[in-house]
Amino acid sequence: MTPFARTDRRSLLVGGAAGLAFGGLSRAAQARGSVQDGREETYVNQVHGYGPLIADPNGMLDLPEGFSYRVVSQGGETMDDGLLVPGQFDGMGCFALEGTRVALVRNHELKVGSSSHRNWGPAGYRQERIDLIDKTKAYDTFKDGKVLPAGTTTVVYDTATGETIRQHLSLVGTATNCGGGQTPWGSWLTCEETEENPSNADVTREHGYVFEVPAAATGLVEAVPLKAMGRFEHEAVCVDPRTGIVYLTEDKADSLFYRFIPTTPGRLIEGGRLQAMVIRGAPGADTSNHEARLWSVGDWKDVDWIDLDDVESPNDDLRMRGHAAGAALIARGEGIHWGDGELYLTPTSGGPIQRGQVLRYVPSADEGQAGEAARPGRIQLFVESTDEKALNMGDNLTVAPWGHLVVCEDNYSDEIRNHVKGVTPDGKLYAIARNVFKGNSEFAGAVFSPDGSTLFVNIQYPGVTFAIRGPWDRGGDHVAA
Repeated sequence: MTPFARTDRRSLLVGGAAGLAFGGLSRAAQARGSVQDGREETYVNQVHGYGPLIADPNGMLDLPEGFSYRVVSQGGETMDDGLLVPGQFDGMGCFALEGTRVALVRNHELKVGSSSHRNWGPAGYRQERIDLIDKTKAYDTFKDGKVLPAGTTTVVYDTATGETIRQHLSLVGTATNCGGGQTPWGSWLTCEETEENPSNADVTREHGYVFEVPAAATGLVEAVPLKAMGRFEHEAVCVDPRTGIVYLTEDKADSLFYRFIPTTPGRLIEGGRLQAMVIRGAPGADTSNHEARLWSVGDWKDVDWIDLDDVESPNDDLRMRGHAAGAALIARGEGIHWGDGELYLTPTSGGPIQRGQVLRYVPSADEGQAGEAARPGRIQLFVESTDEKALNMGDNLTVAPWGHLVVCEDNYSDEIRNHVKGVTPDGKLYAIARNVFKGNSEFAGAVFSPDGSTLFVNIQYPGVTFAIRGPWDRGGDHVAA
């Protein structure tokens, strides 16, 4: 990794662009790791990946030789609207703007019940900037009338010059904005990972919804919950551009895998049908392999989908009712991302050692239509961790320009550092980056720029967005000297 004299966003970027098309992921394997040089990162026989990670003299982010990073944005900075960059960075999308500029729409997982999280919001430690927030556009307030601090910020960044152009608050008044997903029509869907309501929390409205933020918005947008997409502990979403169907994950130990069939594709506010996935021939199946093994790595299962009712779930029981009706259990569904005609999702605590799985879903040619039963969609156990040094609770993920998956680890450990991991088409894992900050916070929000030149990723605490560049055009294939 190229060393830097300073750690701010003006640090020099080096490296070329990647122009490789997504090639699809076609095979699967167990994630078994090895430890090299007494360190925890995993390389697969020194062929896959970009080589060993080099210690960062700034103590922030270790990367392979030839790679470099720039700090794009940090928690506590003053934004162009006069507010502060909130803390707890999480899911993030990247959208093309004019020229080489992109918009990063970023979640902030600030929790209602945490006094420190309230202090890390856009209004400042003593709420001294609260009057700069347009309260009429906020979704909710604390019972004292002050706006809830969670939501999204938008950062405009130039991938050619490495300059952060501007930052602003784009959604506010929500709670625990964790993951989300990009839409083909240029917006970010941000998800509340909570089911708080006025009876159990210091809020005035029910929470647990998805909200939409146009990437091109230059200021705060009105926070409108997409209630037909269900009220539960949402984690992330992705959209099939062919059908407009939205797939949703839920971060609970006994979560379900959902899909939303919109009444009008691209117009989610107009409603639609929320459904849950059933393993065909095994109603109520547990996909986690925690106790009884349902399947092995590489296995495929045909699926059906069942309609859910009362999706606003006033009793916070949507997943329980869905499971009772036959929906399959997922062990903490977190990241989800659309690839080439298929999607990938991460049950963070799946597998016998509860250190994570990656599932792959291929929709039916008649997805959501009458002929679907005759040609069902299929789901595969693509990766299952049998070694925490290989994959340790994968969370957010994306598809890289060279056709591999890029997975963020979310494990708080004193011994094993969180990494950004690559996953090859045959399920082998390798390290791309390592968090060396004190506290070992999770990585989140990994996403590539549209031109493939830059990987953006967050470290949740203390809140840093990085732009990583380097020889991505090697395509994740490192040839040992």
